[in-house]
Order: sequence, then structure tokens, then C-alpha cells
Amino acid sequence: LRSCDAVGIKGVSLLYNIEKFPKLGGKSSASASKWIEVRKFKTVDECYADLRARGFTIAASYLDENSRSLYDIDMTGKMAFVMGNEHRGISEEALAKADFSYYIPMKGMIQSLNASVAAAVSVYEAFRQKLLAGHYEQPRLVGGEFEELLSKWVKK
Repeated sequence: LRSCDAVGIKGVSLLYNIEKFPKLGGKSSASASKWIEVRKFKTVDECYADLRARGFTIAASYLDENSRSLYDIDMTGKMAFVMGNEHRGISEEALAKADFSYYIPMKGMIQSLNASVAAAVSVYEAFRQKLLAGHYEQPRLVGGEFEELLSKWVKK
């Protein structure tokens, strides 16, 4: 969540259909969960339908012959990155129902990163592209959104 907050992402969607939802650290003053809206889903269909209804393109992190390099993707629009479980990876269903799959190019012997690092690399590439495209030249929180977000945080 911290990496998402660091680049200005206001919300994340969590999909847990096997394990229980993790408890997100709300006690630390540095906790990004105070700033980021967390949506929870138990099925791929519910999660993806919600993302698509909000205008997101869904990109699944997965390495195979059909995957595109992270650096070849236009991420200047609304992008949702799907990360698999650290032990099982991404489910076949989540992969099949995504708009496309992508991989993070690596030069070392190991061809994977842990989920939080892969998520951070992905959101920072999207941030870089949006920064270059001028997306951050004007504030994105408008019409009292910042005050509303701050008020919610103060109440937590």
C-alpha cells in the first residue's frame, strides 16, 4: 500500500478467494491504509466487473509467450495490475479474464520478484509514464475531495 500511496493511487482492490483477507496495519501513523480505499472481493468476476465499471484496463503479471514487457505498455490510462499469490502465482481464471498479461524484464538468473516488489515496480512505471504525459501538472483531488479524505483519516 505504501508504494501505491507514494505515487498517488487512491484505492486498491484485494481479491482473496482462498485465504482470509489480511489485516492491514492501521495502528502505525505511517500506514498507507489510512489514505487508500481498500475494496475487498471474493471472486474474480466481482473484482474485474468493479474495475471495468470504473474504467480500468486489467493487466495480469505473468510470464509466458503471450505476455508483453511492462515497458511496452501504454499506462497513461486507468490501469489495474493483478499480482498473484507468492506461492501459487496468479490463478488461471484471473489470468484468462484479464485484458492482457505482462512481465517485468529482468537480467538476473531468477525471473520473479516478490508480489510487493513487482507491484511497486509496476505502479512506478505507470507513475513515470503519467508524469511524462503531464498527468500531475494539476491537482487530481477536486471539489473538496482532499478535505473529505483528510476528514476520514482524522476519524481513523
